[in-house]
Amino acid sequence: MSESEASARETMAASGAPEITKDDVIAVLKTCYDPEIPVDIYELGLIYEVDVREGNLAYVKMTLTSPMCPVAEILPVEVQEKVRAMPGVSDCELDLVWDPPWGMEMMSESAKLELNF
Repeated sequence: MSESEASARETMAASGAPEITKDDVIAVLKTCYDPEIPVDIYELGLIYEVDVREGNLAYVKMTLTSPMCPVAEILPVEVQEKVRAMPGVSDCELDLVWDPPWGMEMMSESAKLELNF
């Protein structure tokens, strides 16, 4: 942990703000679903990166199943809103990317079982 990260954590602890972890953010991401697929977006492999940065800024890099996905305008907004609503999160930076393109091999084993792949 860098000095600035340690300082930010000490400041948050002193102010009473809860410390946010990557696992906390992932737990919230697991409540988001593509309405056409009965598997959460994390297990589906749509989340490429999750980080909690200085000042409890949550960072999420994600993709969609395709650029023409019907939820392209809805799902990223839902993700950002749910993460921002977490107690202690100062903000959520979301990057929607298309490279690498999503593929079925990105799904977790549990997602593949749920979808019979």
